[in-house]
Amino acid sequence: MQESTSMQTGSSNRMKFILGGALIVAAVIYLIASSTQASAQYFLTIDEVVAKGDEVLDRDLRISGAVVGESIEYERETLTLSFLVAHVAGDNEELDAEGGLAEALHAAVIDPSRSRLQVVYEGPMPDLLQHEAQAIMTGRLGADGVFYADELLLKCPTKYEEAVPEQAEGL
Repeated sequence: MQESTSMQTGSSNRMKFILGGALIVAAVIYLIASSTQASAQYFLTIDEVVAKGDEVLDRDLRISGAVVGESIEYERETLTLSFLVAHVAGDNEELDAEGGLAEALHAAVIDPSRSRLQVVYEGPMPDLLQHEAQAIMTGRLGADGVFYADELLLKCPTKYEEAVPEQAEGL
C-alpha cells in the first residue's frame, strides 16, 4: 500500500511540473505576441495613407514622400517645422520605371494631381530639408488629416548622384 502511495505522489509531482512548465511557456508566448502587436508599425505611401483615412488614425506609421519645397515653414521660437510631402512610389521597380529616385521625386513634386500630406515636426530644422528631398517619417496621422512626425529622415538623391561619378573616377 505504501508503494502505491509513493507512485501517486511521484506522478502527482510530475503532473504539477508539467502543468507549471506549460503555464510558463503560455505566459512567454502571450508576452511576445502582445509586445509585437503593440510595437507594430505600418510602412505606407502617401496614397495609401490618404486612401485608408480614419482606418490609420492614431496608429504608428512610417511614411515616405517627396518634400514640396515652397511649402516649408519653420518657426524658430517653437521649433515647429511644417511642410507638404507628395506621393512617391514605394516599390523599387516603379521607381526604376520612372528613371530612378531623383526623377521620381521631381515628378511627384511637379505633378499637382499626386496625393499630398501636410507634415508637422517639432525639433531642429534638418540641414537636408529642401525641395525634392525624400522624407521618411515616423509618427501618427491626426484626426485633422495632418501627419505628426516624431522622427524625420531626409535623403537628397541629387546631391549624392552628382558625387558618384567623381568618386568612381578616383578609383
